[in-house]
Amino acid sequence: MLKPDPSEQTYFHIRADGAFIGNDPARGPWSADHCHAGPVSGLIVRAAETEVGPEKMLTRLTVDLLRPLPLSGLRVAAETTRHTKTLATTRVTVHDLDDTLCATATTMHMARRDLGPVPNVSLPAPLLDDAVTGPFPIGEVRHGLPGFANHSDILYPKGGNQKAGPKTVWMRTPPLLEGEAQSPIQSLCPLADCGNGISWNAPTSQMGFMNTDLTVQIHREPVSDWLASQSVSHWQSSGIGMSQSVLFDTEGPVGTALQTLVLFPPA
Repeated sequence: MLKPDPSEQTYFHIRADGAFIGNDPARGPWSADHCHAGPVSGLIVRAAETEVGPEKMLTRLTVDLLRPLPLSGLRVAAETTRHTKTLATTRVTVHDLDDTLCATATTMHMARRDLGPVPNVSLPAPLLDDAVTGPFPIGEVRHGLPGFANHSDILYPKGGNQKAGPKTVWMRTPPLLEGEAQSPIQSLCPLADCGNGISWNAPTSQMGFMNTDLTVQIHREPVSDWLASQSVSHWQSSGIGMSQSVLFDTEGPVGTALQTLVLFPPA
């Protein structure tokens, strides 16, 4: 069976009343009825960028996931909490169609300036040219329906780890909405929320590892369709964990992502 082309279907479509309805690519691994948080984070960034305007670049996103995000419909709203010549901040809320609060977020945006060349470190991206195909990092899902994994193209650096533990993954994902060009940072969100799913320390048949939040710090807007994540997870016997990821485009690092994890043994 051929994997769907990521461009064939978007994560969401917009209903006449403005609600975002999830398509198959937005479905997460834990429930057939709920979204993967990565595409929803893209909707949050879209709302924040629309609120602030294109003159400033989103440099920090923090999302608190309060409850599952239903595929059946979400409403996303952003409000400005600070706006100066240099920076802006927003607060974003995500409600379901029953007006239950599902997620909150804050963002930071900074003005772009042209300083010319500045001293900087030069860190190469993982090699994409000789990358090899491989399975989606989470091999197990808790439903039999198509979802996020089926609509993501995956590559691994040649000779790279494809089993438990820290690993690097290249990913190319679908657009957020049909007929709308997504911003570079909107396109980064689906991968940014995959750190725990990339760097798991045991398969989901042995331990669940759901993230309760996502913080993305961005210093450069990505310029390529293929994006990479170098991820590691730290699991503790307290049931608390964390994932850390460095995010890349084909030219080098663009930012980092952090997730707090709740660990749960299989029932």
